[in-house]
Amino acid sequence: MRKILLICFLSVFFSLFCRAQSAEIETIETSLPQINDSIKYVNALNRLGMLMYEKNIDSTFIYTKKARDLSERLNYNKGKADALNNLGIFFDIKGNLQLAVRYYNEAYLAYKELKDAPNQVQTTMNIAMVYGEMRKDNKAIKWFDNALKAGNLLGRDSINSLVIVNYLLCYPERFTKSAKTVLIKKANSIGQKYHDYRVLLALNQLVADDLIANGNAEAGINLLDETIKDGLNKKLYYFSMDLFVDIGDKLLQFDENKAIKYYIQGLDIADKNSYLIYSEVFAKKLFDFYDRKNDASKAALYSSQLVSIYQKREAVNTASGIDYIDYVFKQQELNVLQQKSAYQTRLLVLIIVVCVSIVFFLIVIGKNLNRTKYLNMQVINQNNQLKQAISALQESQAENAQMMKIIAHDLRNPIAGIWSMTSLLLADENRSPRDTKALNHMVKASDHALTLVSNFLTHNVVIAELKKEDLDLIELVEYCVNMVRDKANIKEQKIILDIIPFVILASREKLWRVISNLITNAIKFSSKGQTIFIKAEQIGQNIRILVEDKGIGIPEPLQEKVFNMFTGSKRKGTDGEEPFGLGLFISKQIVDAHSGKIWFESREGHGTKFFVELPG
Repeated sequence: MRKILLICFLSVFFSLFCRAQSAEIETIETSLPQINDSIKYVNALNRLGMLMYEKNIDSTFIYTKKARDLSERLNYNKGKADALNNLGIFFDIKGNLQLAVRYYNEAYLAYKELKDAPNQVQTTMNIAMVYGEMRKDNKAIKWFDNALKAGNLLGRDSINSLVIVNYLLCYPERFTKSAKTVLIKKANSIGQKYHDYRVLLALNQLVADDLIANGNAEAGINLLDETIKDGLNKKLYYFSMDLFVDIGDKLLQFDENKAIKYYIQGLDIADKNSYLIYSEVFAKKLFDFYDRKNDASKAALYSSQLVSIYQKREAVNTASGIDYIDYVFKQQELNVLQQKSAYQTRLLVLIIVVCVSIVFFLIVIGKNLNRTKYLNMQVINQNNQLKQAISALQESQAENAQMMKIIAHDLRNPIAGIWSMTSLLLADENRSPRDTKALNHMVKASDHALTLVSNFLTHNVVIAELKKEDLDLIELVEYCVNMVRDKANIKEQKIILDIIPFVILASREKLWRVISNLITNAIKFSSKGQTIFIKAEQIGQNIRILVEDKGIGIPEPLQEKVFNMFTGSKRKGTDGEEPFGLGLFISKQIVDAHSGKIWFESREGHGTKFFVELPG
């Protein structure tokens, strides 16, 4: 994870000592209310956003969003470009690499249009580093080569030293020993000129790695240790994270005790500064080490810490990710909404013109033909029709807004789940069979999520659109159970099946959602250690499926609302699981479309039975 020099300077003279940065932050924050010039205000906001990334990455987003919104209103292109660059930094550090590449690329194009060469080089380098994090090495090397070539044209500009150091750190094997020496000497000369401490410390790391690679491990380790101490003394905590990883990995080969001390120290600094990405890295390394040593107690300790880190990340995504991801979506939707607004405005003008024409025409006819009463009735009828048309338009608009909420609402959890699991799996190239199985589940889950979005766009399940096929009921129910078994295991719950062999003609992609939703609800509203019972029996020509739990039950005042869209009866699960209020509404639509019935029996505090009866 080479994030040492992800420092996206807006000018060549911004390579400052960390305490000077803190002073600058305080100065800018104090002066903001006194800035009357809008352009200077945008520049100050963008500068704050860039400076805050190491102290509080969420502040980077807040300041950047303000800067971008104001730049849009002012049509200030430099402010827009700097804001796009800061958004790239934000999503990079947050771990959303796809969005990071998107915003870095948009910033690169904006700087290119502005003919801002230093920032073009900087964004090119950032794109290369993100591709490196994605393990797309061919693309990363291509972008690094472009950045190095463009940086050479700048001569001794400080951004050139950043490109050199990052390229050497990420892909040292790309250079011969003599080429490394020349590049290190050049970067050191630039760093000395601009007093760029981060570059100089990173060069120490390169020299140390080279010493270790050439058999002088003691000198290399000592230089890494001195570099770490120097970085910590300058309060460059985020910068120091990769140094702790590097020295720990090197020491692990011949002095495990020292290596573990560095991992623990790095984890402590990462936890104190809320660097969740690095907390995960160090906790994973410590877990792997003690797992290899068969030290179950310590392995369990760091395994628990990893779980806690994932929960914190999910909590951050849940609490603040709404703003961040919604912000991205809203930017994409803005043009569409503006076009729709313009169309509606033209339509309204047309309606007004038509109305005026009709009224004028009716008045003229009334005066000429003495048919005032008849014409008045015509006007009344026309007005009623117009009211109905306006009412229909309002209902359509409300329905569209509601559908967008449904789509955005259902997208967040699948995307967050896929992202979290993928991050964990990709951290280890040698995945175990268990990980492979989890990955397969993720792929299936993503397919189902896409199907879910498509169905919501049409809002209702139409019988004629159902693609029915012969389904093995046992196979379908077992598949649904396997998809949610991890949730049940977390709560130490047992799922008991009593399913008769039965083939039913139904839509697989619809029916699995009904059964999965009922099982998920049973898990959600059952306490730890309880049993969930699933039974299927033949009733005449029909098949009846029962999902029974002994959970908290449904209070009587809420029972009549459980199948309503956006019902007010939604409650949190027994472990605080968030409710959405859509699952049972969707399930009822699907069952109705299959000419079936869905109902429940429940007593508060004594559990709930949900029944689904479908024709055979």
